Amino acid sequence: MSRIVPVVLCGGSGTRLWPRSRKTKPKPFLPLVGDETMFEATLSRCNDPQRFASPVIVTGTAHIEHVEAQAKDAGASVIVEPQAKNTAAAIALAAHRLAPDAIMLVCPSDHHIADVPAFRAAAAAAAKLAADDWLVAFGIVPTAPETGYGYLKQGEPLGEGRRIERFVEKPDLQRAQQFLTSGEYSWNGGIFAFRAGFFLEELAKHRPALAEAVAAAVAGGEEDGARFHPDAAAFAAIEGESVDYAVMEETDRAAMVPAAMGWSDIGSWAALRDAAGADGAGNSVRGNAELVDCSGVFVDTDGPRVSAIGLSDIAIVVDGDEVLVTTMDGAQKVGKLGGATNQ
Repeated sequence: MSRIVPVVLCGGSGTRLWPRSRKTKPKPFLPLVGDETMFEATLSRCNDPQRFASPVIVTGTAHIEHVEAQAKDAGASVIVEPQAKNTAAAIALAAHRLAPDAIMLVCPSDHHIADVPAFRAAAAAAAKLAADDWLVAFGIVPTAPETGYGYLKQGEPLGEGRRIERFVEKPDLQRAQQFLTSGEYSWNGGIFAFRAGFFLEELAKHRPALAEAVAAAVAGGEEDGARFHPDAAAFAAIEGESVDYAVMEETDRAAMVPAAMGWSDIGSWAALRDAAGADGAGNSVRGNAELVDCSGVFVDTDGPRVSAIGLSDIAIVVDGDEVLVTTMDGAQKVGKLGGATNQ
């Protein structure tokens, strides 16, 4: 089998992890877990010339400088979206720029994966199914009754994976617990493998207007060194939609491969606390801080010393002249803060 082509989707609004993450420098470009940025770690996972070809990166004009600075040694080609139109259009742009038989591995640029060998094994299994014209999702083996993720119900066995019997929206806690207990469900991690030509066929079948607009944007696009700029006017006509809704939930060729790889989308301060590694009391500290009688507390400070006593499930983040203090439950409302939206 030919080498897998990583397609890295790179962007974000920068609100969920404000104030560390900002619109001008969102989560992918920050070293949140370890010393590499999330984007650099994504590229590193695919830095195996025997398995992976050079990456294709899809990003927006606001982030092109970060992308090229952090991917300078990756030999990447970059597609610059004129505006954000969600994942179906972004993936279609990359598919048009590849040979029809190329196997694409679509990777968000801001996920944490602790077990790289497990990721690569799942990628190889997914690529085999994709070569037989299955549209393949990574089914993350669940470790808790999470209510913030979509779920995949596992169907009949299929090679090293399974058919997807159905997609399930984010459940309430009771349903999430039932899913976990049953062993029949996986988290939908937003990582996919497709044969480029077959993905475009399925997109045209289920979302013809979107497919036509992307094709026109590519046909009218221009090369600029390693950058490709789709035609802005044609791209503006696209009605943005996620790949899950536009293709995966519509096709009769949806499959999944199981992946137990220490995955997290780092979608909250609680997720970052857990991914960064906590002490015996569940606390995680980055920077100059002292905690006394605390549990489940996350502190991230870029300078000022933080001292906390008697707190539970609290995030304290200091970034320059911005300070955020929130409960872990309240952190999902950070986008309502004026500072987060006017950064």
